[in-house]
Amino acid sequence: MKQSDIVLRLIECSIDELPAKEQELAHRAIEMTNNAYTPYSHFNVGAAILLENGVIVAGANQENVAFPSGTCAERSACFYAGANYPDSRFVTIAVAAREGDSKELVEKPISPCGGCRQALLEYEMIAGRPVKVILIGRKNVLVLPSVASLLPLAFTSF
Repeated sequence: MKQSDIVLRLIECSIDELPAKEQELAHRAIEMTNNAYTPYSHFNVGAAILLENGVIVAGANQENVAFPSGTCAERSACFYAGANYPDSRFVTIAVAAREGDSKELVEKPISPCGGCRQALLEYEMIAGRPVKVILIGRKNVLVLPSVASLLPLAFTSF
């Protein structure tokens, strides 16, 4: 029997320590929390994706009483990007959240759900290179080198 460890390397910083384009992306994700429709969970998530053509595509979670008919912010953004910019690969995604009517972000960064991780991994595979992940909280920002780092032992079609 052999035991192995899976190690996750990340950077912890503030938004101000990010490069300018990533700061813009982070602020867009934060702004998108205002566009969330969350009458049931009251948990507002915003996401923004930087494409290789320089365009930033954003999304917000949208709930529906016919659960699970809504969609998460990350999938909202990535499916829009895939549909409208099919030839431009993902470079970076930023995710932010706040609770209910609070104007403040959640204290600690949140991570995409399993379904979003799998969907984003598909776009990372299409890109053929790592897609950086920026998770934004009130107290800190976590920067991960790739979507795959969020989903070790991922299911892939190839």
